[in-house]
Amino acid sequence: MGSDHYFTAAPASPENLRTIDVTLAGRPVTVTTAGGVFSPERLDAGTAVLFANMPPVPPGGDFLDLGAGWGPISLTMAMLAPHATVWAVDVNERALDLVRRNADALGLDNINAVRPEDVPADVTFRTIRSNPPIRVGKDILHDMLEQWIPRLDERSDAWLVVQRNLGADSLQRWMAATFQPGYSVFRTATGKGYRVLKVRKHGTPPTEPIDVA
Repeated sequence: MGSDHYFTAAPASPENLRTIDVTLAGRPVTVTTAGGVFSPERLDAGTAVLFANMPPVPPGGDFLDLGAGWGPISLTMAMLAPHATVWAVDVNERALDLVRRNADALGLDNINAVRPEDVPADVTFRTIRSNPPIRVGKDILHDMLEQWIPRLDERSDAWLVVQRNLGADSLQRWMAATFQPGYSVFRTATGKGYRVLKVRKHGTPPTEPIDVA
């Protein structure tokens, strides 16, 4: 598939719109996908592992789906937290169109499907949930994470799913070295060849130890 489905603003491949049946937020839904985006035929295994191993989303605030594709993570968060604002970020205009189509079809009015530069600079996120575009290359991926992870609210978390044989462990080490002090990076789950990584942004001042006396 190359990088067309990740970092091409206007994919050259035929659109080939199609519908697929998936389960999102515990609800069977029909969504529209297309050629030139990530995993157009099904909910990909990595996203399924993320869904199975992430905590409930906060009840409100601004959420980020980085590399939204046709929108499974954005749609799920929007359904689970109708009072939140979900930012579905992608550089692929076809993907953004699909997110908008699917949000409209599901009656979701709390998703903003936008390019990275269209997220207002003062927006910070109560959570980030992402199946990031690993295949774009290490340098681009690191630049993306260095741009967005610091925009977590204090005492908030990013949850990323990364395939083990595509560098999940080295990415975990890089994030642990890069986002410190003030952050913690953990591997929270492993399944079907994927790692789920959690990045916690601590508060200022740091949370005091719990007094159990």
